[in-house]
Amino acid sequence: MRLLNIESSPRGSKSASIAVTSVFLDAYRQACPGVVIDTLNVWEEKLPDFDQEAIGAKYKGINKEPMDESEAALWDKIQELAARFQQADRIVVGVPMWNFAYPYKLKQLIDLVCQRNMLFTYDGNEYGPLLKTPRAFVVYARGGTYMEDSPTPASLFDHQKYIDFWLKFIGVEEVRTLVVEGTTWGGKEKGEERIALGQKEAIKLAAEF
Repeated sequence: MRLLNIESSPRGSKSASIAVTSVFLDAYRQACPGVVIDTLNVWEEKLPDFDQEAIGAKYKGINKEPMDESEAALWDKIQELAARFQQADRIVVGVPMWNFAYPYKLKQLIDLVCQRNMLFTYDGNEYGPLLKTPRAFVVYARGGTYMEDSPTPASLFDHQKYIDFWLKFIGVEEVRTLVVEGTTWGGKEKGEERIALGQKEAIKLAAEF
């Protein structure tokens, strides 16, 4: 069993999303002692920019055209990152809310790995997934709360859950989510209470993951 754990917060021990996913992973290790956990921290991975050169390498890779040395190194890195998704039996993602969405470094990872004939197919008419990952677990951590009757209703303000869509798009059969809200807006004590409740729920969910 191989599990890909994606950390997208740069805050380390101060991160609510990491605090919850870490407890989940500890509980999952107990439920599945043979699991191998591959942690991909988007801030420490030194992800290449998905710039003009990388896009050029992408199209040469798709079209099987010759690349120069720099392009080949970029394409190798992209394939290496995508392989970590391809090899995963389970995926865990911790997602803090940034500007009502998610950190740009997480989007950078997605833009790098989500390549045609790596994580998805496209025949000119329809898209298809290439992964066959049974399930993923996503923790969405938010400083505020997003009830529909609040000043920040989820229907207008919650753009984190693109991650759910994307995981299903590439072939994750079941995406399980845990939303941990109010981690900062109500003050430190209330925030710690919300995180603790999230950790308690994460432990329960790990037993069936």
